[in-house]
Amino acid sequence: MAQQKIRVLVAKPGLDGHDRGAKVIASALRDAGFEVIYTGLHQTPEMIANAAVQEDVDVVALSILSGAHMTLFPRILELLHEQGAENVLVIGGGIIPEEDIRKLEALGVGKLFGPGTPTTEPIEFIRKWLAERGGDQEG
Repeated sequence: MAQQKIRVLVAKPGLDGHDRGAKVIASALRDAGFEVIYTGLHQTPEMIANAAVQEDVDVVALSILSGAHMTLFPRILELLHEQGAENVLVIGGGIIPEEDIRKLEALGVGKLFGPGTPTTEPIEFIRKWLAERGGDQEG
């Protein structure tokens, strides 16, 4: 039986208008065989959670450079849980202090990647995380 592709929603929450990192990771994920949905700039947490549920994604990848990570990540996790999508992996990237990274990962964010991280790292993390949970997707 053919395996399903890993589906990833790449989103830019809040007022942050810098989307280069989001576009780079979206392209790298696509090149790695993932199915990528890019929501574009200025998405609300509600828009992101709704899109994740509607698109039936395996992963939500957030790019946040605005400094609002301690508000946006928890809200998106909360909304995904409310909509029955608590099994969706949430990862992110941006300029996030180490102390905040620890707090966000303790709240349920799978992993956060800083500037300069090779694109292979989130790709490998996603594959490993899904494999550990019995996912039979490819990508």
